[in-house]
Amino acid sequence: MSFYQKTIHELHEFLIRKEISAQELCAQVYKRIEEVENQIKALVLIVDQNKAMEEAQKVDARIAAGETISPLTGIPMVLKDNICTKDIKTTCSSRILAEFRPPYDAHVVEKLAQAGAVLCGKTNMDEFAMGSSTENSGYFSTKNPWDLNRVPGGSSGGSAAAIAADESVFSLGSDTGGSIRQPSSFCGTVGLKPTYGLVSRYGLIAYASSLDQIGPITKDVMDAALVLKAIAGHDKKDSTSSTMSVPDYPAALTGEMRGLRVGVPREYFGPGLGLRSEGMCGKSHQDDGKYGAQVAEDMPHTEYALPAYYLIASAEASSNLARFDGVRYGFRAQEGEDVVSMFQKTRSFGFGKEVKRRIMLGTYALSSGYYDAYYLKALKVRTLVKQDFDRAFEKFDLLAAPTASHLAFRHGEKADNPLAMYLSDVLTIPINLAGVPAISVPCGFVRDLPVGLQLIGKPFGEETLLQASFAYEKAAGWGNLKPNLKGVTVK
Repeated sequence: MSFYQKTIHELHEFLIRKEISAQELCAQVYKRIEEVENQIKALVLIVDQNKAMEEAQKVDARIAAGETISPLTGIPMVLKDNICTKDIKTTCSSRILAEFRPPYDAHVVEKLAQAGAVLCGKTNMDEFAMGSSTENSGYFSTKNPWDLNRVPGGSSGGSAAAIAADESVFSLGSDTGGSIRQPSSFCGTVGLKPTYGLVSRYGLIAYASSLDQIGPITKDVMDAALVLKAIAGHDKKDSTSSTMSVPDYPAALTGEMRGLRVGVPREYFGPGLGLRSEGMCGKSHQDDGKYGAQVAEDMPHTEYALPAYYLIASAEASSNLARFDGVRYGFRAQEGEDVVSMFQKTRSFGFGKEVKRRIMLGTYALSSGYYDAYYLKALKVRTLVKQDFDRAFEKFDLLAAPTASHLAFRHGEKADNPLAMYLSDVLTIPINLAGVPAISVPCGFVRDLPVGLQLIGKPFGEETLLQASFAYEKAAGWGNLKPNLKGVTVK
């Protein structure tokens, strides 16, 4: 049996029944990586197999001793390459951090280690999480397992592709404007962006600090609930971390959705968005009707969310990336007549084109004479977008919409058109501005490519969000199909 194809909850049962050992599972995952990684290019770093096997051996010893293990114990995982791992390279897929080895673990890494998960690799991404296709990596582009000529989405494209290709059982990504949900839609995985503050950002190399959030990319909704339960919770090292107690998310997955009020934002549908997937998502919403889906809801400031986001995110990036100058850590250009020349040459070589573009945009928006006209106005728009969600959630428990405005596009199709690339996030960005949670779940296929349904919840309403997603997943039945790799379709 190919255990690497299984979900976390299935593998947990296999492990406690001793039908497979953690070492056997780990070896299968590494063999799978060896088989398909040359096609997918999802990983920028593969953890030494001997080290992973040592961790798996400890798990087997605990099971043999009769210890109770958590659902994540012994489960192979991969992490997006902007999540710090002690003494293991963390590069943000950027040349400027090509040799950076953090002296500490991110809070989520500590939590997963406590849960017993086994790290197998770090995933490719758009450099510093700036992109929607994983074509902006400083190293190489990742392929979509469903069609190797297409992108997996971004910026967490490597994390989504790795799960779709069964190179790991689960992964973590980061979501600043849709970077977990959009690649999950493109790759046919489940991707959850938690409420801002539910998961600590300590150890996440920042892109835009008021928008970034870490979340799981998994094979089904139950797995997303299990991972979220493991990584959520207060962290005193993160001043934005919520002190709310962490619910038992898996216990909320009863399969029942009746009584929930589900709204459909008008602005997320219609001409002008290029929604190849609209028909499929529309059918999903009709299906939701038997569970209580309601009429369309007006969210009038949605159209302003995209420009507001790119001003706010770029401004924060301009500030956050100022630390990468060749002095403190990371790459340093050896030539230069003086310190300023060294700065210029370091950043010119170390940063890619998209990162430079956003730094320049953010610096311009924050500059004297333009701050009020651009950045301050964008913050006001952000407040209006949040108020749209507040009003909607007075009437509805959840909102439903497409995750992406189009199907996974071909490599190079949008590479020379930054504005078209930015539009890839038009349906996910408002959620980050409002700080609310959202999840993408597979809702079918268009032209043999996966399509994601996006469910949006109230702040800290992950229990309801996961409950509804689980009910839809069970009713729709899209979770069992796998991409055709090595000439084999697994069903």
